[in-house]
Amino acid sequence: MSSAVKSELIGLRPFHGRVDWIGIADTKRGPMENMPSVHVVPRGGIEGEYHATSGKSTKREVTLIQSEYLPVIAGLLGQDQVEPAALRRNMAVSGINLASIRKSRFVIGDAILQGTGDCVPCKRMEETLGTGGYEAMIAHGGITAVVIQEGTISVGDEIRRE
Repeated sequence: MSSAVKSELIGLRPFHGRVDWIGIADTKRGPMENMPSVHVVPRGGIEGEYHATSGKSTKREVTLIQSEYLPVIAGLLGQDQVEPAALRRNMAVSGINLASIRKSRFVIGDAILQGTGDCVPCKRMEETLGTGGYEAMIAHGGITAVVIQEGTISVGDEIRRE
């Protein structure tokens, strides 16, 4: 199937998801803090998050993972559950296939984000999830995004393709 045909098939059904969890780390390698809401800004990402204060330009201002992947990752590791904070992503969302919007604009709350690609796992997953954590996260790492329009994002907000 050509990429043009595949592109025509994306977005036919208006999937709407929901923000289930938000977390930030205010220092490099610091603990993830659960947040009820966050404020996001272009060329900065999430206010208060380590990456936003690092001063580096990045395509990884906000990271998202599908809540539906959490039981899959836990199962691959032989665990009962995996908490979103252990995955070091900023948001866990459900009801929308993040891979389908990884290169699209999407709306969460009153913010607009642009997907920049896959959020590939790093060796830190071995530390936070235990042996095999990196491998369990392959193809389950979620996506990265940049902020296009400033806004507030809260747990419970809808996420949808723009």
